[in-house]
Amino acid sequence: MQTIQVKISNTDFQKYNFGRKELKFTDLVDLISREYARKSLLECNEIAEQEGLSKMTMDEINAEINETHLIFKLQNLNTQEY
Repeated sequence: MQTIQVKISNTDFQKYNFGRKELKFTDLVDLISREYARKSLLECNEIAEQEGLSKMTMDEINAEINETHLIFKLQNLNTQEY
């Protein structure tokens, strides 16, 4: 097994709770992945608010999904060879 040394700011050290001396690489990857996922979710929420999507009800969302499915099915019917 190889060992690496990584420099990290005190803020990030506390933020990610790196209190122990050793950390498995898989745990580090998991921490980084969770942070990227969290940031992506916040960005998606911001975009949804800007576009007015965050105010949609479940019925409106389901109607949009059903409409998209119907359009897709109709397009596939038109492109099938008989």
